[in-house]
Amino acid sequence: MYKRILLAYDGSATGQAALLDCHEIAQWSGSKLTLIAVMPLPLTALGPEGGIYDDALQEGEKRQYQAILDSGLRKLAETGVVAHGEVVTGDAVSEIANCARRIEADLIVVGHKHLDGWAARWWRGSVSKALIEHAPCSVLVVITH
Repeated sequence: MYKRILLAYDGSATGQAALLDCHEIAQWSGSKLTLIAVMPLPLTALGPEGGIYDDALQEGEKRQYQAILDSGLRKLAETGVVAHGEVVTGDAVSEIANCARRIEADLIVVGHKHLDGWAARWWRGSVSKALIEHAPCSVLVVITH
């Protein structure tokens, strides 16, 4: 079945639901579980030439993402599931797909919340939808309403 599972985890309600489903699959299949938190590259100001990178802002953001990731790892550990995780920076779809290739994942698990209204769907897009096109393995999308 699944030997290596990658969970894209952000601590949201959809992420929590995905964590629960991922936990059950990992326990059932005896899989190695990896959590990944994808932090977008922080930009402090936008000008005519694009954004400006800020090292101090990135460190603060990384601490926040690491805290979210650590919380997910603790929740898994409390249920007896051993997992490890990492915070990466960049485009969510690319980073998740790259990590899945690197660890040779058999399954990627992501959470998804249906967005109300066409404008919200158009503006935000869907990581899970785009990930299906770029993933090197199966993708389980855990939906919350």
